[in-house]
Amino acid sequence: MIVIVFGLAACTNGSAGSVGSSGLAGTAGTAGSAGTAGSAGSGARYSLVRLERKALPQEVKLPAQLAAYEAVNIFPRVNGYVKDVFVDVGSRVRKGQLLMELEAPEMEQAVVQARERYARSKLDYAISSENYDRMRRAAETPGAVAPMGLASLRAKADADSALCNAEKANWEMQRAVLAYLKVKAPFDGVIAERNVHPGALVSAEGKDNKPMLDLRKVDRLRLQVEIPEGIAGGLEDRDTVVFYLSAYPGKRLTGHVNRRSGVVNSQYRAERMELDVNNGDGRLAPGMYADVLFSSRGNARAFTVPRAAVVTSTERKYVVVVRGGRTLRVDVSTGNESAGQVEITGDLNEGEEIVARANDEVPEGIVVK
Repeated sequence: MIVIVFGLAACTNGSAGSVGSSGLAGTAGTAGSAGTAGSAGSGARYSLVRLERKALPQEVKLPAQLAAYEAVNIFPRVNGYVKDVFVDVGSRVRKGQLLMELEAPEMEQAVVQARERYARSKLDYAISSENYDRMRRAAETPGAVAPMGLASLRAKADADSALCNAEKANWEMQRAVLAYLKVKAPFDGVIAERNVHPGALVSAEGKDNKPMLDLRKVDRLRLQVEIPEGIAGGLEDRDTVVFYLSAYPGKRLTGHVNRRSGVVNSQYRAERMELDVNNGDGRLAPGMYADVLFSSRGNARAFTVPRAAVVTSTERKYVVVVRGGRTLRVDVSTGNESAGQVEITGDLNEGEEIVARANDEVPEGIVVK
């Protein structure tokens, strides 16, 4: 009897343990399912910003450089020897002023020969023309002159006329080439470089050689600056620009946007702009470095959002917009940036909401409340 009682007790304890274990597991599984469903139904919560079109003014500082308003390297047009050089480095010259003189005796002889050939052809034409005129007057008498003879004289006169014109053109061409021996200034400026001296042989074919002279116009300069494409769109012609030169610390200078290339450099993603700078006193010089400061009014068609709302990766730049209650990544381009705000443009609509503090861990397609 004692053995039977202990066996029943053991069976009773094992059944109770099984029932208890089964009940705990079922409860835990139910609770877990309920928690997941509740999370999916409630949706993710993010701080949102409503899109509004608003330009963002910004003060931009960019490097720039002064360049001559006009610059030219002077090479010889003909072969010859340098006879005289009338200028040197730093010489100020006027347009049309004689800078150098070359000599080429063979060219001078060619001009003389061309002139003599023209004079001879001119005399030949005068004689043949006179013969034709006389025969034409004689032909007015019926039977006095054979028609074939008159036609031959006219052809001879026309041929001599054409030859005379050709010799005249050749003479004028030789004189024009001879004029290349006198090198004159194409505009007002300063001689920045001189590479030849009297007696030197110069050649028109040696284009890889150094120029004889380097002439630059410096009473008016160009301030050249590369503007990032995101900022260039907010600038307009005649906008005032402030700049400072390293050569004159603290000296505030101003200029206006006079020219813009209209082409964005594919390497630097910037557009070249130029300002005209008056240099009547000659204190400035081409090549000087400058810091350009200007106020960009911004893009009135852009949306201004917190900088943290824009996600930048190696592949793209985007914001997370909420459409239809779900997140969607939209690629954007940025513009002016100031005080934690940035301009953006893209496939966005005014009044839409975007995530104020976004990152690449915010997935697409989740419900946002």
